[in-house]
Amino acid sequence: MRKSQVLSLTLLFVLMGLVAPVFAQETAGAAGGEVAKWSIITAGFALAIAAAFGALGQSKGLSAAAEAIARNPSATADIRFALILGLVLIESLVIYVLLIALILFFVNPFVA
Repeated sequence: MRKSQVLSLTLLFVLMGLVAPVFAQETAGAAGGEVAKWSIITAGFALAIAAAFGALGQSKGLSAAAEAIARNPSATADIRFALILGLVLIESLVIYVLLIALILFFVNPFVA
């Protein structure tokens, strides 16, 4: 290669390096609104799904406990304890999803 070809290629690469930032991504402020919107929508759907399936689980547990008490009334205290413990654990999962949804709604972790 001749010296002029090497110089022209070097100049071309330097020029491309200087022009490349023109095609860079947009700033975080402009893209942050879109991410915030979708995080709120996703948090809403997650909360709706958690509440729906939590309610289904609680109703099934309550039904099974009522049936168990009807079959064996002498074990009412043990069945009631197991029922309340199960209902508390199911409800805590829904509360965790609510907490995550509130974090995504009020404190947007995606915006710098």
